[in-house]
Amino acid sequence: MHKATAFMIRLALCGAAMLPASAALAQVEVTDAWARSTVEAQRASGAFMKLRSAAGARLVGVKSPAAAVVELHEMAMQGDVMKMRAIDALDLPAGQVVELKPGSYHVMLIDLKAPLKAGESVPITLDVQDKDGTRRQIEVKAAVRPLSAMPAASAVK
Repeated sequence: MHKATAFMIRLALCGAAMLPASAALAQVEVTDAWARSTVEAQRASGAFMKLRSAAGARLVGVKSPAAAVVELHEMAMQGDVMKMRAIDALDLPAGQVVELKPGSYHVMLIDLKAPLKAGESVPITLDVQDKDGTRRQIEVKAAVRPLSAMPAASAVK
């Protein structure tokens, strides 16, 4: 076999062997991304979605041109009081769906640049870190839902 041909075959085989590993690196699937609509004077809103990481990862940041400040938040009961706080990161365990939803983890859009109107969408960039420390961004379009479509407070868990 010619040396160049043998080299090309080895190169192709090495590349093929690497595909599954690179494809598995924290592939994060984002589904059902939405944000709450706002009224004219409202300066903040929440965005919600479902995240599933094939290999396990961490959500380490969020940003959006729709707001001056964008943070990852957690709501949790402390005694009999619901408290909300910003968090630095959120683990995305391999193969599990992590839901950002009202009354739980969510993206907080603060100091909105314009009201969020039902039927529009909000661009959000998720900053995800793989297990090996590699970071990448995922662009999301969150559909803005009308306030009347929100779950009742008693249904939020």
